[in-house]
Amino acid sequence: MVWSRRTFSALAGTTALGLTLSGSGGAFARASAPTGPAPDPPGADGTRHTVGFDKYSMLVDGSRVVLWSGEVHPFRLPSPSLWRDVLEKLRAHGYNTISVYVSWNYHSPAPGRYDFTGVRDLDLFLRTAAETGLYVILRPGPYINAEVDAGGFPGWLTATRGTARTSDPTYLSYVDEWLTAVNRIAVRHLYTHGGGTIVLYQLENEYANNVTSPRGRDYMAHLYAKVRADGIDVPLFHNDKGRNGYWAPGTFDTGGESGRYLYGFDGYPSPLAPPPDWGYYGVGGTKGGSTASPETPGLLAEFGGGWFDPWGGVEFDGKGYAESARTRDAAYERRFYLTNLANGIKVHNVYMTFGGTSWGWLPAPVVYTSYDYGAALDEARRPTPKLVPMHQLGQLLHSVPDLAKLDRAADIQVGAKGGASGEAAGITAYHLVNPDTEAHFHILRNDRADDVLAAVPLAGVDVPLPVPVPALDARLLATGLPLGRRTLRYSSAQPMLWLTAGRQDIAVFTGRKGEATRTAVECASKPTVTVLEGKADHAYTSGALRVDAELDGLIRVLVEGGGTDAPFLLLLADDETSVRLWRHDTPSGPVLAYGPALLRTAALRDTTVHLTGDTVEAADLEVWGPRGTSEVVWNQGRLKARATTSGSLRTERRLPGVAAVHLPALDNWRFHTENPESDAGFDDSAWKVADRTSSYSTTPVPAGQPVLFADDYGFHYGDVWYRGRFEEAGDAGAAESVSLSYVTGTQGLLMAWLDGKPLGAHRMPVPDKSTVRKGTWSATATFPVRYASGPHVLSVLVRRMQHDMDGAAKDTHKAARGLTAVTFAGASPAVTWRIQGEAAPDPVRGPLNHGGLYGERQGWHLPGFADGGWKAVDFPRAARGQGVAWYRTGFRLAIDPGVDASIGLTLTDDPARAYRVQIFLNGWNMGQYINDVGPQHTFVLPGGVLRTRGANTLALAVLSDGTTPAGPGEVRLTLMGSAAGGVPVTPVDSPGRAHAR
Repeated sequence: MVWSRRTFSALAGTTALGLTLSGSGGAFARASAPTGPAPDPPGADGTRHTVGFDKYSMLVDGSRVVLWSGEVHPFRLPSPSLWRDVLEKLRAHGYNTISVYVSWNYHSPAPGRYDFTGVRDLDLFLRTAAETGLYVILRPGPYINAEVDAGGFPGWLTATRGTARTSDPTYLSYVDEWLTAVNRIAVRHLYTHGGGTIVLYQLENEYANNVTSPRGRDYMAHLYAKVRADGIDVPLFHNDKGRNGYWAPGTFDTGGESGRYLYGFDGYPSPLAPPPDWGYYGVGGTKGGSTASPETPGLLAEFGGGWFDPWGGVEFDGKGYAESARTRDAAYERRFYLTNLANGIKVHNVYMTFGGTSWGWLPAPVVYTSYDYGAALDEARRPTPKLVPMHQLGQLLHSVPDLAKLDRAADIQVGAKGGASGEAAGITAYHLVNPDTEAHFHILRNDRADDVLAAVPLAGVDVPLPVPVPALDARLLATGLPLGRRTLRYSSAQPMLWLTAGRQDIAVFTGRKGEATRTAVECASKPTVTVLEGKADHAYTSGALRVDAELDGLIRVLVEGGGTDAPFLLLLADDETSVRLWRHDTPSGPVLAYGPALLRTAALRDTTVHLTGDTVEAADLEVWGPRGTSEVVWNQGRLKARATTSGSLRTERRLPGVAAVHLPALDNWRFHTENPESDAGFDDSAWKVADRTSSYSTTPVPAGQPVLFADDYGFHYGDVWYRGRFEEAGDAGAAESVSLSYVTGTQGLLMAWLDGKPLGAHRMPVPDKSTVRKGTWSATATFPVRYASGPHVLSVLVRRMQHDMDGAAKDTHKAARGLTAVTFAGASPAVTWRIQGEAAPDPVRGPLNHGGLYGERQGWHLPGFADGGWKAVDFPRAARGQGVAWYRTGFRLAIDPGVDASIGLTLTDDPARAYRVQIFLNGWNMGQYINDVGPQHTFVLPGGVLRTRGANTLALAVLSDGTTPAGPGEVRLTLMGSAAGGVPVTPVDSPGRAHAR
């Protein structure tokens, strides 16, 4: 609903329903650190810094700062060049911090071996974060959950002695090795030392199941002591899985150290329910969120910026991550994140802000390849509308240091009237005050499905116009707020930023397009007012300039005089326009740019401002900068610019939009059948003999059977083959059937052959709402058998999927994968087993890249493989048969180097066809497509893995169970988005380099 000025005038005179809103708690005592300017953007400056906190906020060099953070996982973007792209986008959109998991399994192919090179270069990632001006919250586990295989535990840990996530000595010995390897890098990037920007470090992750046991407390104490011994001197914290007060300060031994550890918690509230109060306005005590630790600032280590989707897509009714983004949209963010801010949350991390891709065998059983998450920056690195509130709030928190120190103020009485029916409607109101500056902040939240107009007394000042609060939305209002050399009396629009550029102060206020707003700025005398752009009415009364405007584009009002020498530029922007206003701080002073789709960097050299960024559509470029700025360079090109009445420089020519991107058709496919392992005569003499009799798995070994669990033989990822040899059972006669018991992650698959002839296939069911969190699935497939006398070979292929996570600290990651037992009916032949899984880890792509298919072991997925002898075929295909087939093709791209193109691979077919595809691009395993399960059809191909200027090799390994014709059907490249600009991208591996084993 959009209200016209006439509608506002009519409703302003309406007597609204009075509503008193109250809650528990009272004002907090003053802290020692006063309110002052936020610290400068961080970097690796070689200078020692202090990092601390009090009950209000983090303190960096004694200055208060709200950590406005987004979760980013470098392991979910296997292209180090693009790490800079993501981080620059987040910094530009208002984030000052990133939170980073480090996944043990990604870096450790074997005990004692740790790889931090190439796509696993943590040092490079942390350097890039510092260069981008972002604080870092480091979260190295050892357990991370994160919807990754085994919750981040390496595959080899599943086959070791000891109980994980406890003080078990064997487990701790491995943990110490891991933390030594991570901390050796992390200590070089501590902000306290000036080598980087790490300001917080997390111990463990959502550790909720051993809180009261000695082995749990000893474990946490061990981690604390280990991290400190490794030289990590920034504050430490743990993230409580819920609001339980678990691992709050004082609950475990910290070696006598105090005041250097914070309580944090995670929260993923339903978007269908009102936002919870986890702080000042909540239930209080240990169950109240931040109130569990009243002497440390509110720390939300994870707050839901979306949610993950399982195989089959039952979480979002088959609509995928687009539905996650829809249900947790920009309005959701305003409503929930502003509620958190009102409740004293001063370290606020959005999980996820860039989700990325769980490529290879990285994903946990509960998710498929895409980890888009419905995040603000989508899997293809494209900004979404969800960045609008983050952009506005991040800029606000940086510009308004008053928000870093807030007490709960007196409850206010709010009048509200709205909804199509005209019925009285309620508004949840929060009132906070900065005890130093006495600036007041009001957060108004509408949990109704109808738009509401609120009559609000802002710190005793009645706003003469009602404040619009759209349905299921919220807004922040301020009074008494310093805006440079002037003070805001009130505004019905939301403040976004203020800065001083040249001689003038500039303030930006925002709201929904079409909203009527009123803004009052204190003036000692009547000022001179000029409306430079847009429509606005103004009047001077009672010592304040009042500006009325209906938001549409960018409205500019210049205020001069009125008792202050410095001009004041008031900018009123609707939401769409606000995300084209970019603040960037430089050593010479702040720069404000307007127009492009993204501002990446800004630097001042002499009288020239040098900008880099992106455009999608043609755009104007306007810049406000320090005094003396007279020239503009954009992406290394000098542009003619002229001074404006707004005090800015505007380029004479518009910035061009992005050029068209042309993608080739995928043709010239070559085909080869696989699975020679199913043939009776296949030579398996080099395979491992499966003859173990005991295991550290949580899955019992069946009586009278050898251990067949894949992990016990060193095969931890992807497919695994078994070959069992037996003779006819003598006088007992031949068997009538064979039963194959197996255990996998979600959507596991088994196929069997006897003497080279298919017996059949079995697959785990698609998860429904009751099994969506189930990470380990077990089943028994029974097939009838007929065979003559003599030796026989039973061949079994198991697509094991991934290890379960260990969220409950019960060693569930050690549940078996692969075959568990084989029994015959009608006879009991003695079977000797051999097993084969993945080859040695690829030195470039790492241990999670490939599994145990014959083609993978022979290098069929690699760009250097010679496939000239393979059969030429076309798509679509309709082959029928049980087993594995491979398809390969090459294609070339010639995308302009000044264009950042996000490209995906899309597969579509008749959903009744039962088959799955493992996708390899230039040897990189980019994910798994299951045609009759879904919901994912498009797979992101990140630049660096994808050669956007040059040759590429695409290989598809197709597994079909023989029950239906199998594709692939249509396979095509898809342009997911493009922009002029981007960052330089370096290939992550030479296209001709093969690592066959």
